Amino acid sequence: MKHFFTLLLSLCTLLSATAQQTQKPPLHGKHWMAITGKPVAATAGAMTFQKGGNAVDAACAMLAATCTMWDVLSWGGETQALIYNPKTKKVIAINAMGVAPTGATAAFFKGKGYHFPPEYGPLAATTPGTPGGLLHMLANYGTLSLEQVLAPAMEMAAGYPIEAQTANSFEREKERLKQWPYSKKVFLPHLGQKREAPEAGEIFVQKDLLATLTKLVDAEKAALKKGKSRKEAIMAAYERFYTGDIAKEFVRGCQEQGGLITMQDLAKWKPLEEEPLSTNYRGIDVYKLPQWTQGPMLLQALNVLENFDLKSMGYNSARYIHTVYQTMNLTFADRDFYYGDSYFPPQEPMKGLLSKEYAKQRASLIRPDKNNPNIGPGDPYPFEGKGLKNPYLKLLKERGYELDTTKRNFAPTHDIRNESSTADYQQRLWLGTTTMEAADKEGWVVSITPSGGWNPACIAGNTGIGMSQRMQSFVLDANLNPFNVVEPGKRPRVTLTPSMALKDGKPFLSFAVQGGDTQEQNLLQFFLNMVDFGMTVQQASEAANFNTNQLWLSLGGTKTEDRQPKPGHILLHDSTPEAVRTQLKQMGYTLSFDDRTSGPINAIYFDWKHGSLWGGSSNHGEDYGIGW
Repeated sequence: MKHFFTLLLSLCTLLSATAQQTQKPPLHGKHWMAITGKPVAATAGAMTFQKGGNAVDAACAMLAATCTMWDVLSWGGETQALIYNPKTKKVIAINAMGVAPTGATAAFFKGKGYHFPPEYGPLAATTPGTPGGLLHMLANYGTLSLEQVLAPAMEMAAGYPIEAQTANSFEREKERLKQWPYSKKVFLPHLGQKREAPEAGEIFVQKDLLATLTKLVDAEKAALKKGKSRKEAIMAAYERFYTGDIAKEFVRGCQEQGGLITMQDLAKWKPLEEEPLSTNYRGIDVYKLPQWTQGPMLLQALNVLENFDLKSMGYNSARYIHTVYQTMNLTFADRDFYYGDSYFPPQEPMKGLLSKEYAKQRASLIRPDKNNPNIGPGDPYPFEGKGLKNPYLKLLKERGYELDTTKRNFAPTHDIRNESSTADYQQRLWLGTTTMEAADKEGWVVSITPSGGWNPACIAGNTGIGMSQRMQSFVLDANLNPFNVVEPGKRPRVTLTPSMALKDGKPFLSFAVQGGDTQEQNLLQFFLNMVDFGMTVQQASEAANFNTNQLWLSLGGTKTEDRQPKPGHILLHDSTPEAVRTQLKQMGYTLSFDDRTSGPINAIYFDWKHGSLWGGSSNHGEDYGIGW
């Protein structure tokens, strides 16, 4: 009888999940779809499609527009992308992550008293990657000119009505912004008045940024006049940014304010095309960027969860939450120790980490009745082949790991209720990056998770470009992660993680989300919502998620203790039933609640049955899109 009622509860939970009404309607399109974090930027994507551009053109236009809006990123940040090329029927990974500059060593930062590189200011900056990533994607896979694609962003730089959220963030951060002369000039146009930042709806003008974007377009025009091809002309703009007058002013302004970036750092950096990593989950091929992001963690999690009948557990039942939570803990532990820049030694054991056999071993560690607070990294080396042995067994044991045990204590700030006010908590949770999802009738699909140079941003000289803050994702101590110790020319292991899935060799889903360490958590649950629970793309994007705090924080905090895991701590949605709460408490969980448990998820679903596109976007934040 008890089994019958458990089964009935699971069935009712599943039915309620798949029948839920959404707060936003799903988007539908036959020709194209453009979704991003800002309505104005989605309009830029739509305008680009209307000019005859493809999904790559539209995604680049949306990227340029959001970079111009400052709320969550700017032009000096980094870009991570997946592109499906219908001509080759392959998924391409774009690595446009900047690198640590000359002089950025662990000894340098330790000498200044840091446990991690700083969160803000010129010493937080990697080399800018977004301009190079955008220009590379456009030149190689777009169809329009740079002038056409940058037109919306340039019009915005000339002056657009600023949103309250961004304007208020300038006002809140004004004391920090005043430390940096070029930031003060841009962000605080009313110095000396009670409110020094722009007001909501005020026309926000960025003359220096407009001049920089104009230089890029001028470089393209000059190359075309000389008879250069479209691609060569766009790359002429690239050269002007990374080796010409723009680079010189960027470096001058960076170094004037105490930064380390040199002309050689900019000239040596290049965006890279990579082979994405992938796994197959229940007949669906899922693609992520390599291990310089946290993307493979989702692939590892799917490999583990394939060993469980999630559907029978019921959507967000206590058993389901427990199983996914434990799986995320296992994979985060591997992420926190083994992921890093593959272009620098030591070589990450990715074959072993992504093997199905390793996943089965990890799945066997999940206790069905309680949280395991002592989860640590596993040993993937026996699954690498070639008789490889783990060179870090001694280190893991010294840290208290017995391959799968550890004692750690930490909670990400975005998952702790702010005692001062719910509004402050919500504001912090909304902060993050943004995403772009684009698709067209020719079959091009683009998923981008860009970031960096967010407010409070330190602008480099008179370029109007805010510098990245991604250095903070490095570690200074090899005991924390021997693969992610800062070195000049190295990429930090970032949280940014666009996603794409194919089914029967055709695009199935393109999806991404903002939110630091919660990104892979929310994307995992979104994907399971669709694949295991049959939700529509809009239902899945709005559905209640949960977050684990049993991981090392990738961003924020200046001391090691600021980033340490907090075992068993979980953020649940306010709507979680009392019976589920009780069961989770009995399993050893510490519960917290909110009415928002996910960053804005943006996604496109490919309906091959009807020959149409479905767009989904979370009901929190400003994210939305346009389809036609």
